[in-house]
Amino acid sequence: MQSMMTIDYKIFIVDDEETIREGITLALSDRYTLTGFADAESAIKGVTADAPDLILLDIGLPGMDGVEALGRIKEIHPDVLVIMITAYEDINSVITCMKKGAYDYIIKPIHMEGLENTIENALETIRLRKEVRALQERQLTENMPCFIGESNAIHDIMEFITMVAKSPDTPVLILGETGTGKELIASTIHYRSPNFKGPFVTVNCAAIHKELIESELFGYEKGAFSGASTTGKTGLIEAAEGGTLFLDEVGDMGLDTQAKLLRFLEEGEFYKVGSTVKRKVKTRIVSATNRDLDKMITEETFRKDLFFRLGVIKINVPSLNERREDTLILARNFMHTFAEKFGKTITGMTEEAEDRLLIYSWSGNVRELKNMMERGVLTARGEKLTVEDLGLEDVRRGEIMESGPTGFAPLPPTGIDIQEVRTAMETFYFKEALKMAKGNESKAARLLNLNHHTFRYQRKKILPDD
Repeated sequence: MQSMMTIDYKIFIVDDEETIREGITLALSDRYTLTGFADAESAIKGVTADAPDLILLDIGLPGMDGVEALGRIKEIHPDVLVIMITAYEDINSVITCMKKGAYDYIIKPIHMEGLENTIENALETIRLRKEVRALQERQLTENMPCFIGESNAIHDIMEFITMVAKSPDTPVLILGETGTGKELIASTIHYRSPNFKGPFVTVNCAAIHKELIESELFGYEKGAFSGASTTGKTGLIEAAEGGTLFLDEVGDMGLDTQAKLLRFLEEGEFYKVGSTVKRKVKTRIVSATNRDLDKMITEETFRKDLFFRLGVIKINVPSLNERREDTLILARNFMHTFAEKFGKTITGMTEEAEDRLLIYSWSGNVRELKNMMERGVLTARGEKLTVEDLGLEDVRRGEIMESGPTGFAPLPPTGIDIQEVRTAMETFYFKEALKMAKGNESKAARLLNLNHHTFRYQRKKILPDD
């Protein structure tokens, strides 16, 4: 337990008996930061203001009792561990508290040695949780640059990912264009899930011949077919046991393999190719495709029942053109990353380069932007990336994205002042959005597909006198 001594753990003691609060504080104050409360109401205020790591909570409190307080505390901070204190072994109250999420309980009169052991066990659980969280956050920080941004679409999708990741086995189907970061979403789901310590295995179904995909997924016994290994092979589903198998481009899977995958999803069982022995493993399946599965179902090239089983949870990833306000945020992030990688001093981009990034039609999505920034940083000669560095010479000022709206006035031969046009357009739409929303900033922000913080910041710049 020595490792815990180096961490400043905060413990709340909630007991109406002052002698108990003082006794525990005297015994533990050399190791932990302790705060005492005589009633549940004041303790709950303390939890709301600054949650501790651990709470020692008396059941028999005046006013709000410990059972009710436990429920309130868990609503505010579900991760806080609570050890219940009871004057006698009231089994019914103890059972109720354990069902509500109490970590453990102790009985008065308190034996300090037993209390210290219980606290040390609880804090060891907390320490492991913090290690897990730190590892998860490191994985996410290193692998999620595609989902940096301020658009409503990205905020919504990240909240949704966090929610669905909590299940260790529910299948997830990720839909989106090529280059939008579907594999990164799959890895995020894995690393935020309870089984994140298990393997994360990926397979591109489009890159494997349809006649071989079955043996890759389920494995095979020795001599199962011509050319099979003499030792047999473990399939990817089994290799990912206890973790996540990511099936990229699942729409390219043959019908025979689809049927066997469906069986595994429904029953958790499969047979190796050439085997009569049924195998059972727990592996979460996350799949992705950029193909139109509804159309494939109509054409009978993709099983409808498999579609519904794979897509218990569906995530639609927005294209970069659909979250265009994130373009410069992403571009700058990639720019700094590659500048550090290549040991170059790049301080930013020219105004013209940023303008053209904003009007460019991203057929390759974030992947295309990332490649563009890598090439630009690598070949740049100055401290600022130029239009030429990024290969955007042919993207003219005022050009409308191919995938964007129509009805704009044609570009005159003399050209235009894009900054003046942009300012006029933003002013018009901000005023229109506020008018339609009757002054409600949150509603106006949604009309412009901005989050509230970004809308308020930009409004102050665009309509300073409004």
